[in-house]
Amino acid sequence: MIKSKYTIVVCILLVVLTVFAALFFSYSPWVKEKFISQSTVQYADKIFNQGVVHSIDIEVEETEFYDMLENAMEKEYIKCNLTIDGEKFNNVAIRTKGNTSLTNVKSMDSDRYSFKVEFDHYDSSINYYGLDKLALNNIIQDNTYMKDYLSYKMMNDMGALAPLASFCNITLNGQPWGLYLAVEGIEEGFLERNFGSVTGELYKPDTMQMGGGNRNGEKGGGAPPDMGEMPQGGPPDMQMTETPPDMAQNHSMQNGQEVTENAEQDTATTPAEDAGADGEVPMPGGNGERPEMPGGGGGFGGGSDATALIYTDDDYDSYSTIFDSAVMDIDNSDKDRLISSLKTLNQGENPAEAVNTDEVIRYFVVHNFVNSYDSYTGNMKHNYYLYENNGILSMVAWDYNLAFSGFGNGFGGGRGFGATQSETNVDNATEQINYPIDTPLSGASMEDRPMLAWIFNDPQYLEQYHQVFDELITNYFESGKIEDEINRVFNMIAPYVQEDVSAFCTFEEFEEGVETLKQYCSLRAQSVRKQLNGEIPSTQEGQSQDSSNFVDASFLNIDAMGNMGHGGGRGGTENGNQSQTGDQNLSDGQTTNSDQAIRQSQPQNGGQPPAAQQGTATSQAPGENQAAAGSQMTGDGQNAGSEQAAAGGQEGDQTSGTGQNFDRRQGAENGGNQQKRMMPDGFGGSAAQNTAQNWILYLVVLLVLAGGIAFAVLYRRK
Repeated sequence: MIKSKYTIVVCILLVVLTVFAALFFSYSPWVKEKFISQSTVQYADKIFNQGVVHSIDIEVEETEFYDMLENAMEKEYIKCNLTIDGEKFNNVAIRTKGNTSLTNVKSMDSDRYSFKVEFDHYDSSINYYGLDKLALNNIIQDNTYMKDYLSYKMMNDMGALAPLASFCNITLNGQPWGLYLAVEGIEEGFLERNFGSVTGELYKPDTMQMGGGNRNGEKGGGAPPDMGEMPQGGPPDMQMTETPPDMAQNHSMQNGQEVTENAEQDTATTPAEDAGADGEVPMPGGNGERPEMPGGGGGFGGGSDATALIYTDDDYDSYSTIFDSAVMDIDNSDKDRLISSLKTLNQGENPAEAVNTDEVIRYFVVHNFVNSYDSYTGNMKHNYYLYENNGILSMVAWDYNLAFSGFGNGFGGGRGFGATQSETNVDNATEQINYPIDTPLSGASMEDRPMLAWIFNDPQYLEQYHQVFDELITNYFESGKIEDEINRVFNMIAPYVQEDVSAFCTFEEFEEGVETLKQYCSLRAQSVRKQLNGEIPSTQEGQSQDSSNFVDASFLNIDAMGNMGHGGGRGGTENGNQSQTGDQNLSDGQTTNSDQAIRQSQPQNGGQPPAAQQGTATSQAPGENQAAAGSQMTGDGQNAGSEQAAAGGQEGDQTSGTGQNFDRRQGAENGGNQQKRMMPDGFGGSAAQNTAQNWILYLVVLLVLAGGIAFAVLYRRK
């Protein structure tokens, strides 16, 4: 036996070192990256494979489920089992979701609510291949079924931060429920997919959130104050029909500000010429502080300046609409860091010190193309996530069902509910198609949107903004990829829409909406190209003086795509959406081969939609003689050439959106938003099983610990 006064000390040190080694192997990101590289985010290639319509069955006690719907405003979770594409996940949570869309459904005779699924609500070890939260959107106010989908796809393909999305056919205890859009939750899994780890903070600023308690930016009941019920999506007493070209009203406001009658005739195409004498868009204050204003904001959406990302002071309470909507737990250091970033942003001297400039520019390029005013660029200043990491801010896309001029169009247009002073009479559709890309605000002024204003204050950032716009128009629209994608999606989902028992529109309205969407995209791309070339003024002031070169869209019925006052009236009181044969007349006098499309899209299995896993559809896109199957676009960010054909086989060449994918961890265009990334223990596999890699890691840890203890015991005995 070894006799030494250091024996006990040596044994203790050995045990401590062994425990440290075990912890190191358990939690070290370096070890995981080196030794378990197979443990990756897998949900992007599963539920968000965009080549198929996925199947989701909600297995739940029906009494409890309908009680949840009866009390939808409470947004209380209930327990259910979820079967996704044949794979079952037990003990997950589901609840209703939404704000105004939830109140809209509540006011209808409908049960077609949007849902939020939380896999780890009851058991933190449960996830769907790394996904912790899943939104199931009811596609309200969208006769095209594609507004959200296309907006997110363009965002991802262009390198902006946005959730993944795919179509899913939902059943309730095996009975048909409806065609929904599955959307990735903006939480831990989203960060893992994009950045490789849960790093930074996520917020969902929103002036319309009421109460508190629910995560992911939805608080309490979600009803906006004093707005009451809004049948069919429209605010009470505000619905107006689209103004004919010869009856267009004269507008009196521009960007929320009055425009003088004696403005110099100029076709300026830079926002600096809309600004003050110094050529800059005014920022909230020279020192970054917000001038005192009674009420702290307001307008149609109400709320504080914080949701507009305006710096007020260093008081935490001034930013409660941000901090109360934090996705993860935050502390005072997180709050201090965000306030400091907002101050730097509002000072406007060096945006790169507070903003991920490339990502935010790409976000606003897509956002401003699709004319989405129920957002940061509108009066409501919501429907976005704010991501902060080490003091750098990014915008995350969210909620585009009212994109493509759907917000406000049903009651008078997009330049705010006051609109613009115009020396020309322009119909509403033409105004929307030609909406200026360099003053892309509705019911708001540029100085009140600092996250956008910095782009137009610096000629270099403005040039970059225009270059990214050129990239979008060239690669997505002038190439024909957007039309191919719309046709592909139409062919894929048409049989499900035709059999959708709770649809908010008829099949004929769906067809007309899709055709209108294609026309809208084509005309909007033409206008943006002319704005980039200087043929059309790119500011509201310039357009109010000269609209002679506008792209004509007077024939376009934007309402056909669905908007706040349309596209949400049926809601599943009965099926009622059986298709009719015959040509469908469109607003431009064209017709679609509806009878042929309907015959081809008729399900072949006794009236039920085809199996979701097959992912094929034979119906023709409206206005097309042949299905556009030759050129299929891949899921967001997937690498072209490596994607397997969807089950059932989508034939033809596959392209990857704009041809550029982005690895955010490297800041380079060499990855892909769906590229597999490293995940911590417990991620990357089914909720019903741990991955083999994790078990191997645990075994290694146990062996190291056991070996260390055995060595210490033997050493003590000797």
